Amino acid sequence: MSRTIQLPRSDGSLYSHHLHEPVNRSLPTEPPTSRIAYAAAHVVADPFGENTPGSAAEIDWDSTLAFRGHLWECGLGVAEGMDTAQRGMGLDWDATRELIRRSGEEAARVGGRIAAGVGTDHLSPQVTDLDELIEGYREQLDVTQRAGARVILMASRQLAAAATGPADYRKVYDKLLAEVEQPAILHWLGPAFDPALTGYWGSNDIDEAADSLLEILHAHPERIDGVKVSLLDAEHEIRLRERLPEGVRLYTGDDFNYPRLIKGEAGSHSDALLGVFAAIAPAAAAALHALDEGDEVRFDEILSPTVPLARQLFAQPTYYYKTGIAFLAWLRGQQPGFGMVGGLQSGRSIVHLAEVFRLADVAGTLPDPDRAADRMRGLLEIAGVAR
Repeated sequence: MSRTIQLPRSDGSLYSHHLHEPVNRSLPTEPPTSRIAYAAAHVVADPFGENTPGSAAEIDWDSTLAFRGHLWECGLGVAEGMDTAQRGMGLDWDATRELIRRSGEEAARVGGRIAAGVGTDHLSPQVTDLDELIEGYREQLDVTQRAGARVILMASRQLAAAATGPADYRKVYDKLLAEVEQPAILHWLGPAFDPALTGYWGSNDIDEAADSLLEILHAHPERIDGVKVSLLDAEHEIRLRERLPEGVRLYTGDDFNYPRLIKGEAGSHSDALLGVFAAIAPAAAAALHALDEGDEVRFDEILSPTVPLARQLFAQPTYYYKTGIAFLAWLRGQQPGFGMVGGLQSGRSIVHLAEVFRLADVAGTLPDPDRAADRMRGLLEIAGVAR
């Protein structure tokens, strides 16, 4: 089978791309030791399910759990039920609750690290009463803790709409942090990922918002494992982590600048909770183990080629990055079809996906180039751009 494929450009022309030899990475036998790393995992849609816009999510449970097994085999933790899994964009609470339960059972069986998102997305968008929002969080908190997962207190769209200032966030988080059974991870998702979260922590000014967050962190350091920051602003993240209470981690969610932030500088570094790690798990694992050995050159050699791929996946509108994550899983044979809950496979154009395909090959993240090329040719034909 030819490894040369014709790919489309946005101007309507085609160009030839010849796929590289696969990069065979041996999987580590243990998780990395110098950094904690979670990959935010996507869900695989049931190809026989409805899964159209507005319909309840129907999930291919075998493929979904097998993908989590792949992440654990790479030595990574699983961040479950996060925005990568299409929370608020096709994954409803009934499906999320079952996802967390099943993933928690599987994590316990294989000894895998797991954390899961706790939010208020099962409530009506019109809910603005803070006490009702707290009760909504508690309902999901109970599900997650019973599943044995570490709690990630997700940013809430309803809280962002209801809060009148930092004091309202403090009230909500003070109550929730008093009820977690093990230190929780807080979640700061910027408006590039979800415009409804603009002004989270009580201000549109990023530094003022950070001050509000830090008040909560310093009030409860013993109940907080870390804070996941997804603002795509490396300099701000570095400033923020220098102000964290002792023992509180900063989990980078910066899918543009993750190599620099994880490697660190001046004795400070970020841990990782990244959607892109689900797309590059073997490479991420290999890089982190190089860092364990103090080999920063090798760390850079492995991760640097993945950055152009990540920047394409998370290109504006950033919240459609989930489409590229599922697309790559399909190319690699990790799911039977390129379908998504809520019909979100339509979130990116064929030209965008063709560039994801090319960059994934250049980064050495397609373990079976022949299968990937065959699937890509089929998609191009369906899209009407094959020649």
